[in-house]
Amino acid sequence: MSFHKFKDLHQEDGLLILGNVWDAQSAKIAEEAGFKALGTSSHAIANAMGYEDGQNITVEEILFVVERIIKKVNIPVSVDFEAGYSDNPQVVAQNVKRLSDIGVVGINLEDGIVLNGKRQLADALQHAEKIKAIKEIVKDIFINARTDTYTTKAENTLEETIKRAKLYAEAGADGLFVPLIEKKEDIKHVTTSIALPLNVFLTSNLPDLDMLQQLGVKRLSHGAKIFEWLTQKNEEAFKKFIQKPILPE
Repeated sequence: MSFHKFKDLHQEDGLLILGNVWDAQSAKIAEEAGFKALGTSSHAIANAMGYEDGQNITVEEILFVVERIIKKVNIPVSVDFEAGYSDNPQVVAQNVKRLSDIGVVGINLEDGIVLNGKRQLADALQHAEKIKAIKEIVKDIFINARTDTYTTKAENTLEETIKRAKLYAEAGADGLFVPLIEKKEDIKHVTTSIALPLNVFLTSNLPDLDMLQQLGVKRLSHGAKIFEWLTQKNEEAFKKFIQKPILPE
């Protein structure tokens, strides 16, 4: 599916709700459920392959999983590519080109990094350089620039978000992803200050869908939430089964 079709989905009147998936089967189920586009969850893919989240999985393993997903569905697929799996913008760009070559139309690229199990904000200028480097060799890919200002509780959070968003837009980003932004006034300030379509993350404290649309939000993600819910259900099912091996109806 084309980059242009995926980009157009961010300009429709309705909210683009991504189906966040982690393998070919979950992708096919999400497509059949009616999602217009899919986004992989780096957290879910990592956990499913025995890794902790935070760039511990290899690019080769990501490519393998993503290629299986793309071959299974007929709707656009965007990849949560964490921080690009390198500090070197040129290496990140080459990694993204490999994704594009197998049919990926978009990526999430985050300015947060996990060190010793804790997420921290990375240098904004370096992140902007990664975006520039990608666009120099892969023009037709939707870069959803993720800023972790809220997830890391950065000082002067809203102001830092706007500052980084403008920098990433100038570098060539196509969208802005701000996980854990939840207050209506903050969301409105971002959508009116930045021309990029805003992607927010589903939480229990987020305004409802109608309000999100009124505030100017264009995209909604849920990350590994369904994967985590299913994992919990699987754990419960296995515990019941070992106690009494009868298949559930």
